[in-house]
Amino acid sequence: MMKLTSQTENDKFRAWVLAVFLVLTGSSGARAAGPPAPVRIKLGTLIPRGTSPYQVLLEMREKWRQAPEGGVEVVVYPDGSMGGETDMVRRMRVGQLQAAMLTMTGISEIDKSVNALQEMPMMFRSLEEYEYVREKMRPTLEKRLADRDFVVLFWGDVGWVRFFSKDAAVHPSDFKRMKLFTWAGNTDQFDLMKEMGFNPESLETSDILPGLQTGLINGLDTVPMYALAGQFYGPCPHMLELNFAPLGGAALITKKAWDTIPSATQQALRKAAAEAGVEMVKSSRAESDQAVQAMQKRGLKVHPVTPEIEAEWRTWAEGIYPKIRGSLVPADEFDEVERLLREYRNSAAATKRGSAGAK
Repeated sequence: MMKLTSQTENDKFRAWVLAVFLVLTGSSGARAAGPPAPVRIKLGTLIPRGTSPYQVLLEMREKWRQAPEGGVEVVVYPDGSMGGETDMVRRMRVGQLQAAMLTMTGISEIDKSVNALQEMPMMFRSLEEYEYVREKMRPTLEKRLADRDFVVLFWGDVGWVRFFSKDAAVHPSDFKRMKLFTWAGNTDQFDLMKEMGFNPESLETSDILPGLQTGLINGLDTVPMYALAGQFYGPCPHMLELNFAPLGGAALITKKAWDTIPSATQQALRKAAAEAGVEMVKSSRAESDQAVQAMQKRGLKVHPVTPEIEAEWRTWAEGIYPKIRGSLVPADEFDEVERLLREYRNSAAATKRGSAGAK
């Protein structure tokens, strides 16, 4: 009888030890059967809350949450709440952010080659030209960013950059008398503007409105959608309707964060991101056009560009291209943009001649 009791106690003790071991090692059946914890991604952007690009990011966030293998949880930080674009790139490098939606100016902190799609004023005559060049250069640009441990999720743009100013201005010389906003940290752009006779002031985007209100700056170039959201049209009630350059950008994620995501999930994320890129371009361009109308109702004065004024700006831009090539924009990328534009324009001209002949 004593022997049986001792055996029973030993069995109970062994069972207790096994149960403790399973709990400590996380090997219990209940835990193994649970869903995997989702990967968590923090994404920063300057995009204002409530705008159409912000809504597109939220829609992408939801699709990522529903992706296979537990999905991915995305936390979006809009309005520059994670700092300027230079700050966001730094935060990604140290792991405080895993992703960001940046303009080409911000992405140039990683690789300057993207400046070919941003820092060439008056180079593109239509958004169709811009899209053509961007898609042709895309594989090379993505490879260069991948070499620096960043994965491109999608590319896009929010339409044409316009000039906003305190006083009416239509000629390049008018803007040389102003104190103009330039991106903090972009020393190449600052130095070039100084060399061309402008008066740049380096500011974070969060300081634009206070800078305009205090007179630190009295002019800037930005897209109408952002001018409306930031209320820049108040202290800058004049807009020059010049297609200066498209404001492009991309959504990036660090390779370190991307590699933690299962391959099946990555495929779903890429699909959702590509859809977001297409929708962002469409909705952002439309919102920028609508923003001009909304600001006009609040007192914005729009100055149209005559063919003569456009020719003056184009002559000015062509005069500074030699200074841009090799400094702001690497020479190889600058030359490639020019080559692709010739290719596009020659093809468009041939198509037009063919259509005219058919008639």
